[in-house]
Amino acid sequence: MKGKFRRKRVAVVLGGMSAEREISQMTGESVARVLSERGYNVTVIRAGRDLPGRLTTARIDVVFNALHGRYGEDGCVQGLFEIMGIPYTGSGVLASAIGMDKIACKRIWQSLGLPTPEW
Repeated sequence: MKGKFRRKRVAVVLGGMSAEREISQMTGESVARVLSERGYNVTVIRAGRDLPGRLTTARIDVVFNALHGRYGEDGCVQGLFEIMGIPYTGSGVLASAIGMDKIACKRIWQSLGLPTPEW
């Protein structure tokens, strides 16, 4: 996130509903602190089922996705950001979904002749 976002409202989305909620909170709080220290206008949003409404209410311009695990790294929240037209950090919907589906990911690597450990 280079200087072009310094005047934008940046939402650090953290927490979530996965088993990795606590690590996401630590990640997000650290990211929010550093962005704030560097002059960004940061809002911390704790993700839950009400995330779309919270994003709308906060009137943010860009999301720093600090979510981990299911709903955060599997393409779900990325799809939400896409539907809402909000730019975000990290991989897009397809790459996130494939990356979380280890079997699908392995098959793609194999089909491209890329080295991967045995099953």
